[in-house]
Amino acid sequence: MAEVSYINPLSDEGREIIREYGDLNQIFEVDESLIEICTHTLNQKISDDNLIPKSYFDLCMKRMQWAIEKKNNNNFVPAEFEYLSNEELFAKDAVAFHILCQAIAIQFNLGSRETRLFIESQGTLILERLSKIPPISRAEIIDEVLDEVKVDGAINWKSLRDIVASKKIKMTDLLIDEGNIILQQDDFLYRFGDEFIDRSPERMYNILIGDSVKEQIISRLIMQKTEEYIGRIKEMSARIEIHPAIIKISEELKEFIPTEISKYNQYYTGSGGIYGSVEAGKLNPDAFPPCIKATVEGVSSGGRNDAIVLLLTSFASYARLYPRIFASDETVKVSDIDPDLTITENEILPLIFDAADNCTPPLFDDQPQEKINIISKLGFGMHETVDINHEGETKWYTPMSCEKIKIHLPHLCHPDKSCKGINNPLSCYGRKKFQLDKQSPKD
Repeated sequence: MAEVSYINPLSDEGREIIREYGDLNQIFEVDESLIEICTHTLNQKISDDNLIPKSYFDLCMKRMQWAIEKKNNNNFVPAEFEYLSNEELFAKDAVAFHILCQAIAIQFNLGSRETRLFIESQGTLILERLSKIPPISRAEIIDEVLDEVKVDGAINWKSLRDIVASKKIKMTDLLIDEGNIILQQDDFLYRFGDEFIDRSPERMYNILIGDSVKEQIISRLIMQKTEEYIGRIKEMSARIEIHPAIIKISEELKEFIPTEISKYNQYYTGSGGIYGSVEAGKLNPDAFPPCIKATVEGVSSGGRNDAIVLLLTSFASYARLYPRIFASDETVKVSDIDPDLTITENEILPLIFDAADNCTPPLFDDQPQEKINIISKLGFGMHETVDINHEGETKWYTPMSCEKIKIHLPHLCHPDKSCKGINNPLSCYGRKKFQLDKQSPKD
């Protein structure tokens, strides 16, 4: 049967592996046993020797490369990373996991793109590994892992708010008793065994609580514990000296992650079509639709708030950073495209704030709280400035549709020929910008 640390590297078993590992200076040395495990993994593609990690450092970088490619590469080849699902790798992978947690904690903010990538990839890897364990063994390892991730002997439903919000699990999928989620058979039989007269309690357990629900919960809870663990390391790093090997890996990750992501993340508007693809880039005011031009020039009292906070903030941010939002099924944050927030602070916010000053009267003169609402609509919570550590506290709002503008801001809706056949000002901007770019002379 698979080891608990293979699924949960934060388990007692995983921590014991770390205590026994030894000198961190070994991270960069060739490890023959690691190479042996990876090359002899069933279905592993070894057409290129560079695919195989040869040291713990390599294993760390390969784990991050797998995370990036799986999320972004349309031509991703799972067989190139098959060794990550080899149960024999459990001890070495536990070491790599803890190394990555430490390196990420000292290099990146807790809410950064890089930290989120690692935490989300850990959840994905858990689900992949569980799916490849034979059913009988899987049920046993799931219960062992659940025993370890419980808090005070239980799992409270409140700890799963995020996974319910993500729609991966519905509240109706969960069996909740006195605020606690019932997942294991022994717990189910203890609480409800006497309730069933004409049916087998064991059979009812199998009907009401499926393995897929337990797997999703395990994945989400370990993701949460990984985030908490990274947070604790970050706090400790201010008081203790970090090993040079961890510092070196953190610096490598700082260069490696954005370089690898840039190979795949091309932010375009539309899906091609007759107007081609418009690449994200500097805003072109000449391509603004009439409603946006009017908002930038200044709005009179009565429609200022909605025009600046709801219309212009979402339009300017998506038009500059991610114009293809309506052609994509991705969930993105501002920092996915603007990691250090320089574009947001130096281009997007100044445009919005200037438009607010152009209002009659200037919006912030009598309603300074609207600055906080603008930050909120970009996804950075109810704060006065954008801060990567606050990202995700609120949602990055998508642009208003033309229909909503007609209803809520009719005095701004004066369509011209560029609006024909369009249902959103962002789409109008994309089409017009494409046409203007096509007319401009090439360098």
